[in-house]
Amino acid sequence: MKVQTLVSPETPLQFDYYQLPFCQPDKIVDLPENLGEALAGEKAHTSAYDAHVLQNEYCKVLCRKKYTAAEMEELQDFAVLDYRVNMRLDSLPLAEISTLAYEDNPEETVQVYNLGYPVGARVEGESGDEESDTYILNNHLRFRILYHPYDSKDDDSLDGDKEGFFIVGYQVFPLSIKHTYRGKFNESGIPYSKLTTCNYQTPGQFGPHNQMVIDAENGGEVVWTYDVEWKRSDVKWASRWDVYLQMTDDKIHWFSIVNSLVILIFLSGIVGLIMTRILRKDFARYNESSMTEEEKTEANRELREETGWKLVYGDVFRPPPAATLLAVYCGSGLQLFIMSFLTLFFAVLGFLSPANRGALLSSVLFFFVLMGIPAGYMSARFCKLVQEKNHFKATLMTSLLFPGACFAVFFVVNLVAWSKQSSTAVPFGTLVVLMLLWFGVSLPLVFFGSYMGFKRETIRVPVATSPIPRQIPPQAWYMSMPISVVVGGLLPFGAVFVEMFFILSSIWQHRFYYMFGFLALVFVILVITCAEIAVVLCYLHLCGEDYRWWWRSFLTSGSTAVYMFLYGAYHYLTRAHPAAHFDLLSASVYFGYMGILCYAIFVLTGFVGFMSCFTFISKIYGSIKID
Repeated sequence: MKVQTLVSPETPLQFDYYQLPFCQPDKIVDLPENLGEALAGEKAHTSAYDAHVLQNEYCKVLCRKKYTAAEMEELQDFAVLDYRVNMRLDSLPLAEISTLAYEDNPEETVQVYNLGYPVGARVEGESGDEESDTYILNNHLRFRILYHPYDSKDDDSLDGDKEGFFIVGYQVFPLSIKHTYRGKFNESGIPYSKLTTCNYQTPGQFGPHNQMVIDAENGGEVVWTYDVEWKRSDVKWASRWDVYLQMTDDKIHWFSIVNSLVILIFLSGIVGLIMTRILRKDFARYNESSMTEEEKTEANRELREETGWKLVYGDVFRPPPAATLLAVYCGSGLQLFIMSFLTLFFAVLGFLSPANRGALLSSVLFFFVLMGIPAGYMSARFCKLVQEKNHFKATLMTSLLFPGACFAVFFVVNLVAWSKQSSTAVPFGTLVVLMLLWFGVSLPLVFFGSYMGFKRETIRVPVATSPIPRQIPPQAWYMSMPISVVVGGLLPFGAVFVEMFFILSSIWQHRFYYMFGFLALVFVILVITCAEIAVVLCYLHLCGEDYRWWWRSFLTSGSTAVYMFLYGAYHYLTRAHPAAHFDLLSASVYFGYMGILCYAIFVLTGFVGFMSCFTFISKIYGSIKID
């Protein structure tokens, strides 16, 4: 049996198993980990727990330890924060079973698997409703190992072919027992030392005993014990992960999808109205060849008074301030977009199952690094459009700006985690591997893509840019940049916040998130919503003769990430233990990683909004006749 990290739903910090004074084997062996496991801080080691195939054993002594007051206080601190110990056997995670009943139908129950087991728990008060400040330690574990033979037979005996069994379940039932023994404790008899609290005549039963109360003032002695039960199961080996990945709240997910579709249909209706009614009338008025004389006269009169989007045709493709930076963000946005698409595609197909530990994070990093070619190509194409002369600077910014900002935040968070000795900290060797992937693979690919992009001809735009900028008339307050950014990010966030709640809850409660089908649908809705809201606001500003659409289109849809970050902060303040709210390490780990995620979403959604507006503007100005 392998031991892993200690995690808590009250704080984002996780710690290595042997950072607490638990029982240790004669030699601790660190198990190999892939890049994804290293980034997630999932470390695994051998343990003193032992099990033999089909041998039920009860009240085995793991060790007897005498704890100082400081060590007991440390155990109590972990019990207060509801830390859970993770273990695994044959790649299956240890799980504690809880049976929950539905509020509207109490007779209908569902079994929920909680990963790991709690270090300890708070003792209830005498009235049963109140809770005391006393904590108990779960020092006895009953492991239930479910097995399925090659040739299954419908009997519950342990007989059969002992060479052909699959482990299909790994369950735990933690207990708190203050063990007692007669005379001097027999250290040499471990793991079969005799305890008076164990009923050896009736295996699995205990004599009269008290709970193992944590005495943080005086310390004390703790005898750690465990049971091993083997139970035959009808679950096939191929289905053994189903209980961990079962979905009990699919109705809420469908409600989220319907909510998102309503927002999407609303925006699609507005875009359709613009394209079919307003633009059609504009096209007909501007293209006079199909008009009668009376219609032409009326159109000319209206045109003299026109304050519409056609009047800014000479400025609509004028490069904005910091145009190179925008081109660089477009390259990084395309890189993130393709990375997200490929990751979701393979996740939906089942290649990134939680059974493959670290596969999700490894694939995200792998796809991001390989997508350096389209990133360099896209940024180079737009750098040529905005007439950036220094090609090397633009390419270097593409390869360093986004990953550099993420790595800087990641490194600072790790410095804080290292200072606190948390297993959340990534080993130095992993940082070296990340640097090699960045500078050895991603950077050359970006330069290659940029080389290909600069060799291509400049992107053709339908209208030429006038040498003198047109004066922008005064705009209404609700047409200002801040209002557009605030409104632009609100609707896309409203389309995805329910699914974001489930993702944050899964991460926070350390559950497996495997609803990639729903996530893929939400991602598609997010992309379409960002594109449509950017197009609608862009058209409204062009009608007001405001041609500064470049950065506005990027920030309008990119502001979705700001709402996500604020929602993440709200989630932290409502879910975290009050002691973790102002803890430097807890806050830096959570907000650091949340900031990296939202920064990536900002660049991705901003790219979607910008490209949608660029395509929209190219189409409408290419469809009219310019005198």
